Amino acid sequence: MKKKMLSVLLCTAMTTALLAGCGGSGDSAGTPAAEEPAVETPAAQEPAAETPAAEESAAASDEEAEIYMFISSPEYADAINELIDAYKEVAPNVTINYETTQNDYPTLLKAKLNSGEVPEIFSSTSGKEIDVYKEYSFDLTGQALESTMQPAVASMMASPEDGSGLYGIAIKGNYFGMIYNKAIFEECGITAFPSTVSEMEAACEKISAAGYKPFTTGFNEWWVFKHVGQHFVNAAAQNAGISTAELVAKFEKGEAKVSDYPELYNNFFDFIDLAVKYGDDKPLETALDGELSAFGTGKAAMICGQGAWVEADLLAIDPNLQIGFNGYPVTDNAAQCQVIGGSDQALRISADSPVLQPTLDFVNWWYTSDYGKSWFTDVAGVVPPIVSDAESTFEVVKQGDALSAEKGAADLSICYSTDSWHQTFGEIMQSYISGSVDKDGACAQIEEQWAAIDGAD
Repeated sequence: MKKKMLSVLLCTAMTTALLAGCGGSGDSAGTPAAEEPAVETPAAQEPAAETPAAEESAAASDEEAEIYMFISSPEYADAINELIDAYKEVAPNVTINYETTQNDYPTLLKAKLNSGEVPEIFSSTSGKEIDVYKEYSFDLTGQALESTMQPAVASMMASPEDGSGLYGIAIKGNYFGMIYNKAIFEECGITAFPSTVSEMEAACEKISAAGYKPFTTGFNEWWVFKHVGQHFVNAAAQNAGISTAELVAKFEKGEAKVSDYPELYNNFFDFIDLAVKYGDDKPLETALDGELSAFGTGKAAMICGQGAWVEADLLAIDPNLQIGFNGYPVTDNAAQCQVIGGSDQALRISADSPVLQPTLDFVNWWYTSDYGKSWFTDVAGVVPPIVSDAESTFEVVKQGDALSAEKGAADLSICYSTDSWHQTFGEIMQSYISGSVDKDGACAQIEEQWAAIDGAD
């Protein structure tokens, strides 16, 4: 996608946000670096056969450098700040100015790119969105980090157009599903996690009768909807006998309607209605911090749209919390209640950065040094995106591993669309919850925007 298209997408995203009238809360950390003047792409764009480890290159150079890191996923802010502090000991001449936000990240990133303020490190969805920002991104093929990256992660960082290149790294592999409180389920007499839509409704009735909130939803955040919705998209594709990628392509080309797929038109919207009925008193005002509080203090039995990234925060509230993890019940076929696995986010390196080599030194150190490799499990508590024998202590990761081995992991369908689409989708669903649009109206907007934002080139 060309730079001029980013301007079109920016206008679309901003217009949609204004019309939707709903948004999530954002978090930030660090202070962005001052804008650097535009320069020609450095010669390092042709990767060398070998890149020295950051320890060696930092020791060999007295050059000072400032790296501006602007990414989404504020849930990893503490862990990334620890990573930055550790790197400062290795390369004291390098300053990493770190900024993070979740709300409106796609819009803010496009504004920076269109103004020429390209961060040295920025984030996008992996998969399809690799090509959206490809011309801004350094091809990491041949870098030291390539040798440690999980092959499945590397495949999500290649250009979907031709499968070439390595245009990003991942903070984590991931599991997506439903986190639940085992103790509450046991108290309510629910001996197994509900794996069908009818079982889920019955479970909610029991949990509510026992005096607990069945759900805390976080529907103030647009990205929660993409995490939930992808489970139903997978089921719709499977029952239609096509791949998830093929189904998404049909929507992008305007060849499909939501009402064509009962897993989406009925089951997904029914689940959202169920979560609102049995969830937070003010669902559109409940963001991530509200979810953590409600679940961590034992007021809610299930937490929507989250994954391993929230486990440390939950245990900080209650170290004895009995965390369970499973897929979403999406149909009355229990086999389709699966966790989703994969690497959904790519961190991109600016190809035109005036401090490209120090930035490469940092990410190579991250993926190859002893501290960097242990950071994923010991500090961030995520599924490592690198080849590793380390065992996670996090229940979501351990149970995700077991469930994927038992039932398989479903497709990471969010990677077939862009963040601009997902933000718009979340805002449409917020409008549906607020009552400003009915289900058919929401479906019509989803179909229109899917084609408008992610239509065939």
